Amino acid sequence: MSSTATTADEPGSAGTDESVMQAVADAMTNASKTASRHAATVSRAVGGGGAQALQSVSRAAYTGAYCVAYAVVYPVTFGVRLLPQENAVMRGFRDGGHDAMDAVGARSRA
Repeated sequence: MSSTATTADEPGSAGTDESVMQAVADAMTNASKTASRHAATVSRAVGGGGAQALQSVSRAAYTGAYCVAYAVVYPVTFGVRLLPQENAVMRGFRDGGHDAMDAVGARSRA
């Protein structure tokens, strides 16, 4: 077993947590780049005649993603509003959310 795998189980290993989150962020970036390249390839392959079919597929994908996001985010947000706000768990969620947004903002500016 590698040293990274053993330290990931240790509580308070902030460096390991950050490296794991960085690896996840890098994987998501690579996946989005691959998806963009694939979409461009499909668009070229379909050509002008299939543009409407591609638009229909794109619209269906958007609608599906919107529905899934709404079905997940709305109940979670509603549930969070029901929980007591001033405790360690909620402060952790709040701080983690702010840090995640800061990381995304810093990454998009780079």
